Amino acid sequence: MAVVAPPVPAVITRAPSRKWLGLFAILSADLLNLLDGTVGNVAAPAIRADLGGSTATMQWIVAGYTLAMAVGLLTGGRLGDMFGRKRMMMIGIVGFLAASLACGLAFSPESLIAARVLQGGFGALMVPQSFGLIRDLFGDSTGKAFAALGPVIGLATILGPVVSGLLVEADLFGTGWRAIFLINVPLGAFALAVGWKVLPAKPPTARGTRLDVTGALLAAAGLTMLVVPLVQGHELGWPTWTLVMLAASLPVLAAFTLHQLRRSRTGRAPLVELSVFGKRSYASGVAFVVAFFGAITGFSLVVALFLQIGLKYSPLEASVAMIGWAVGAFIGSAVGGTLMNRLGRNLLHIGLALMTAGLAGLYAVFAITGATLNGWDLTPALVVYGIGMGMIFVPLFDIIVGGLRDHEVGSASGLLSAFQQLGASLGVAALGTLFFSVAGAQGFLDAVTQVTLVAIVLTAITFGLGFLLPNRAR
Repeated sequence: MAVVAPPVPAVITRAPSRKWLGLFAILSADLLNLLDGTVGNVAAPAIRADLGGSTATMQWIVAGYTLAMAVGLLTGGRLGDMFGRKRMMMIGIVGFLAASLACGLAFSPESLIAARVLQGGFGALMVPQSFGLIRDLFGDSTGKAFAALGPVIGLATILGPVVSGLLVEADLFGTGWRAIFLINVPLGAFALAVGWKVLPAKPPTARGTRLDVTGALLAAAGLTMLVVPLVQGHELGWPTWTLVMLAASLPVLAAFTLHQLRRSRTGRAPLVELSVFGKRSYASGVAFVVAFFGAITGFSLVVALFLQIGLKYSPLEASVAMIGWAVGAFIGSAVGGTLMNRLGRNLLHIGLALMTAGLAGLYAVFAITGATLNGWDLTPALVVYGIGMGMIFVPLFDIIVGGLRDHEVGSASGLLSAFQQLGASLGVAALGTLFFSVAGAQGFLDAVTQVTLVAIVLTAITFGLGFLLPNRAR
């Protein structure tokens, strides 16, 4: 199990009911981000029909959020160390709610994109505080809390498009697509009210230090140059500027790393505590997260595209056809929660084996059914795939961040979330590009079949990376 920093007595003596209430507030805040990262994909046609705008404009409704989130995560995590995790999460929630309201009231594509960028920025302030606040709440029992956090991440990743499709279709009170943003208000209000009352306000771990402004600017520039091409490249056909920007991001990120090393050597506080990479659990966990989130995010996009473009399903029909994935994730998380302490890292490999079995089942369905394929033919294999995915989410974050010292948690959480975003962007870019390239020459069925084979390979690579993680079974 995780080795954590020496617990603070006030945290450990906190009433159990208050601890779990605080966890619900944290999970609600995380849900805001996880759902809003995907809802725009399904609602884009309805938004365009109402507000107008070009195809590129609609892409930026999603990309603006992703970019602002990725760029701001490192700084958001460090601000939690400097000014207190609870305070930064509360500010992040307030800002996120205001931006969500602005999204719901948007009067033009440009105003919606601006509000989405604000959402992503405040989300980057809110999200990195979660891991540290959970440790502050639960102390030695952190693993139990992560057993609840994992399923929320897994389910929200898959349910986001489903919720979006249902809300747009329901047209609640005539709000149409605006409901996908306005629904954040009650969820965020709960997180704010409960979090303000029960979350612990521990002293900042880096009080009095100055923000590394140069490091923040270098990180923002490098991540922008990396994420923008990954988000937009496959949609635009990889024009020259996307490849140039990708290549240019590498020296900028290298300069950021050198700057962090120089600050550490001279005794000044860096934006990122590079000492976290000296821990096996974190260093190997980052590689695992990139591969894992790249595989599941890219593959989920391709399945949704195949259902809508290849089988001519509506967004809502496609979302419902993928519901077996979410059901499987729920079952897997429940099973994983009961076995986490006993199996530790082995649970990851069991989950990955089930994911591979699910992908093999999908490949067989694509190969056998051919032109007679129905979306519901995918359900059994998607359930198996989802069960494996849900089992992985349960122990993963406890293994990765469990051994960090308290002053490392903020920047390490922001960095881990940034790598999660990077993995997702890489998966979307790689698998999305492969799908459309093959579809143009051979058809959509051949395209999704080949992507499934690549997903099997990526899952096998993730399986191997899992052996690098420490085993925290009890």
